[in-house]
Amino acid sequence: MDGDGKEAGSAKIAYPIPEPPAEGEAREIAPGILWMRLPLPMALDHVNVFALDEGAEGWSLIDTGINSRRSRAIWETLLAGPLGGRPVRRVIVTHHHPDHIGLAGWFQREKGAELLTTRTAWLFARMLQLDDQDRPTEETLAFWRSAGMDPAILEKRSRERPFNFADTVAPLPLGFTRIREGDVISIGGRQWDVRCGNGHAPEHATFWSRDDDLVIGGDQLLPSISPNIGVYATEPGADPLAEWLESCTRFARHARPGHLVLPGHKLPFTGLPFRLGQLIENHESALTRLLEHLSTPRTATECFPVLYRRPIGEGEYGLALVEAMAHLRHLEARGNAKCQARGDGALMWQSVKTEG
Repeated sequence: MDGDGKEAGSAKIAYPIPEPPAEGEAREIAPGILWMRLPLPMALDHVNVFALDEGAEGWSLIDTGINSRRSRAIWETLLAGPLGGRPVRRVIVTHHHPDHIGLAGWFQREKGAELLTTRTAWLFARMLQLDDQDRPTEETLAFWRSAGMDPAILEKRSRERPFNFADTVAPLPLGFTRIREGDVISIGGRQWDVRCGNGHAPEHATFWSRDDDLVIGGDQLLPSISPNIGVYATEPGADPLAEWLESCTRFARHARPGHLVLPGHKLPFTGLPFRLGQLIENHESALTRLLEHLSTPRTATECFPVLYRRPIGEGEYGLALVEAMAHLRHLEARGNAKCQARGDGALMWQSVKTEG
């Protein structure tokens, strides 16, 4: 829910490399680590990927971009140019979202790379590959109604083919190498502690160098935007915001101001302890505003004005809806709000008065 503008006190966050690499080019961000970008067909129009030099063996990649003709062509340019024609030995995926795992299967099949990721990320990706839908499922439509989706948008989306995971993710061959919380992994001549977060994606891996002040953050550690925290039809009663806040609090115990964070989007940054505090405060402030707003019963979509404080267009509507539901479910889990179904299936949320 953050914007790209500088928040109050953001001088504590610094961007040592103010310009990203151009398409098809790479920038050395630390000895033996190349930073590259792949395009995305959305408002957040890029994903950061990194190549770590394994010497004569070739390269290890962190994340891949989506599976598209353009992305594959860019990778061929990168492999022949900045990566010097040396092979990709391993692809290490931070989490299962398409912009991060999209070309992992292509690297496995076409380039002979080994896939390393968390078990949850691999299982989610394999499962979603098989979930081919021509129209939204009845469960999805019921979930949208429960959130109070605008009837015109609901009618339109009910007749459209939804996004399918396989649209932008290459098939994943059977087999992967598991990484997990507490592992120590060698990548690019450094030893990295694996620390996993949750909330944005389950068992999202981050990597913390033991040899210098580098952290590979994926979408768990972003500088000027907050990752989407959403509740979906697959688990409509979930509380991912609790998992997100717990992860931020746990990571803060390891964070140092001098850490250079290599994030999944935007620019590499320092000031991680301050940023983790911002990420927590961002949601706590939203929860406070939301609780006051619920003095009158509201649907999730009727909470958009206080959560986002900007117009929500049709392109943002789906992500705004699932994030609003996440905040409402978290207030419910805290005992601060309750809901009751309306005749049309929409859940009406209201704050709960507490003693004292």
